[in-house]
Amino acid sequence: MAGQGSGGNVIAALCNVFIPGLGQLVQGRILAAIMFFLVCVVGYALWFLVIPGIIAVIVHLWAIIDAAKFRSGF
Repeated sequence: MAGQGSGGNVIAALCNVFIPGLGQLVQGRILAAIMFFLVCVVGYALWFLVIPGIIAVIVHLWAIIDAAKFRSGF
């Protein structure tokens, strides 16, 4: 059973560094992947409004941490 800090979680966290939500997709969590990706893409697209950009950065970091700390329920 792969737990927190496993090789899979490290790979998933690294995937999220480049594309938010990709790590969750690698872990098989499709809804979380879509949510992280959409929030980050919209936030980064609206960076000139400042607040959406800040929210996108926070959610992007959250996606990385979430992938790194994920524990499978099996």
